[in-house]
Amino acid sequence: MNIGMRLLAAVLLFAAGAASAGSFAFKDLQGHQQRLQDYRGKWVLVNFWATWCPPCLEEIPDLMELHEAHRKSDLVVIGVALDSTRESVVEFVAKKKVGYPIVFGNYDLAAQVGEVEALPTSYLYDPSGKLVSYQQGMVTRANVESYIKSKKK
Repeated sequence: MNIGMRLLAAVLLFAAGAASAGSFAFKDLQGHQQRLQDYRGKWVLVNFWATWCPPCLEEIPDLMELHEAHRKSDLVVIGVALDSTRESVVEFVAKKKVGYPIVFGNYDLAAQVGEVEALPTSYLYDPSGKLVSYQQGMVTRANVESYIKSKKK
């Protein structure tokens, strides 16, 4: 395959990945569907994490505060746990009283949103369902709120 064909193939692959990243459907630990289309009109933060990941554990209290402060108005947090066992996730969520939807996921499910090369990784969708931000590493409530405020202007 010549360089032009490889470049075209790469562009098409990227475009296909970007198009598929516009929607997702997960089943949370309570068996409820978590679909991007169900949150039109709200910002949606999808956070990939694991119970064994120290930076993930450090950001969870901020994500809990973010979700609680905005869930009734303009933002929802969805956590996707990429752990080895469902039991470890269920136990962790109960112990920490995580109030936002948690999905027991894997890298195939994560591909609906995008690549997850490191944990934590977060994707932010605007109220129209458009992917507007990606963060590899920790996010904070203040960072997310500041970003959203800057986009509302």
